[in-house]
Amino acid sequence: MIWFKSYTLSDLKGLRDTGMGTHIGFDFTKIGENFLEGTLPVDERTRQPFGILHGGASCVLSETLGSVAAWMTIDPDKYRAVGIEINANHIRAVTQGTVTGHASPIHVGRRTQVWQTDITEDVTGKRVCLSRLTIAIIEQGTLSAQKD
Repeated sequence: MIWFKSYTLSDLKGLRDTGMGTHIGFDFTKIGENFLEGTLPVDERTRQPFGILHGGASCVLSETLGSVAAWMTIDPDKYRAVGIEINANHIRAVTQGTVTGHASPIHVGRRTQVWQTDITEDVTGKRVCLSRLTIAIIEQGTLSAQKD
């Protein structure tokens, strides 16, 4: 197991119930020994004007899963995990239902991590998007509001 401690889905509820996740219907669904899964509905909150899953919604799913998974590997009293780069290949259009993201590590280092999220359509199991997220691991207190 790669996690800093033994986490449960209940432990992640507070992370799910804040910010963007509450607006788009995101939910954590499974924690494995080295992966994290979550779902996203394909509905009026997550579709783009042409009726298909918005690419940004797929990125939100990937960033949420990858960032939280990275956070789960570190001591949260000492460090933070913050996304610094994301890419996404949108492979198949989805118009309704639910998609599931499966985030797994490519690299888990002391200062950087790379997580890949495979997003699939729940009905067919076909891949919708493949995304990669790079995370910086920073010490608590290093992140502050910047003044321009």
